[in-house]
Amino acid sequence: MKKALLVLLTLLFISCNKQIEKEVKLMPEVKIANSIVGTWKLVYGSVKENDSLTIKDVSKSEFIKIINETHFAYFNQAYNEPRNFYGAGGTYTLKDDTYTEKLTYTAWDDYRGRSFPFTVKISKDSLIQFGIEEVKEKNIKRYVVEKYIRIK
Repeated sequence: MKKALLVLLTLLFISCNKQIEKEVKLMPEVKIANSIVGTWKLVYGSVKENDSLTIKDVSKSEFIKIINETHFAYFNQAYNEPRNFYGAGGTYTLKDDTYTEKLTYTAWDDYRGRSFPFTVKISKDSLIQFGIEEVKEKNIKRYVVEKYIRIK
């Protein structure tokens, strides 16, 4: 049973990531520096850690990321559980398509003060961000894929 579930989750992860990869390849080149600033809503998120895959259920909460010229912040609020809220923020750098977040404001001690580089692709009102969140001394290594749409 566990093997069947693991195979099913692996196939789901591969399928979702292949769809994201197709979307990234089809995206026209956009000058990212000017277009990354804004407010973004998460419409897809996955985290692969060790041999487990977690797909964020975006129907149960709202995840918003706000990016200005120097800082970013994100917030997650569950629809039916007001106390189920988290957020974080900090500064970022952007060089070509490498967007690096430095978490300054977070409740997670293992992540505070750390920098995490991601590749970003933007087309029209979509932003795709993917990369590895790694904290070697804490044995944390997570592959993250997120797709956002711009909120107007």
